[in-house]
Amino acid sequence: MYVVIEGIDTAGKSTQLELLKAKLPNAVFTKEPGGTTLGIKLREMILSGEAKSKKAEMFMFLADRAEHTQEVILKNQDKLIISDRSFISGIAYAKDENIDSLIELNRLATSNTFPQKAILLELSPSELEYRLSQKEHDSIEKRGIQYLLDIQDRLKKTILKLNIEHIFIDASKQIDEIEKIIEDFIDAK
Repeated sequence: MYVVIEGIDTAGKSTQLELLKAKLPNAVFTKEPGGTTLGIKLREMILSGEAKSKKAEMFMFLADRAEHTQEVILKNQDKLIISDRSFISGIAYAKDENIDSLIELNRLATSNTFPQKAILLELSPSELEYRLSQKEHDSIEKRGIQYLLDIQDRLKKTILKLNIEHIFIDASKQIDEIEKIIEDFIDAK
């Protein structure tokens, strides 16, 4: 099974992934962008703001996704794969582009390999503002709170449009409560 954990920056994806790694030692853990050698280079370029055009940034994500699908997802189809982000984020962050067009581009990049389950950790505006105030910002976070909330909304719309089995979780809940919700969702057949 291929499961993705989605959410805007500071939503708690990394924390939950670390907890899952401890409980699921036989699962394949990966991330987008950056789950391959090429992906690491593309991720650095994206986060440093190297691409000046939004379209160039979107195609960098698609290049990473094509490589990631071939090198990680397709080679591990017989295992539980848990990914920190996926093409769902790619669609959400390319917010000036049409969702349906982006879905088709991602079908091409992923050889039509989509996750079976999606988990979205959601933040309220006030919780996002607080969490951002506690850290230094990368080029994406510097775009501001409203930008990130728009991305979060687009993450939800994309998941719903794709009709992937999903769960939306209030990321302000206690860490162990979120952990239990995620484990139950992954375990459910």
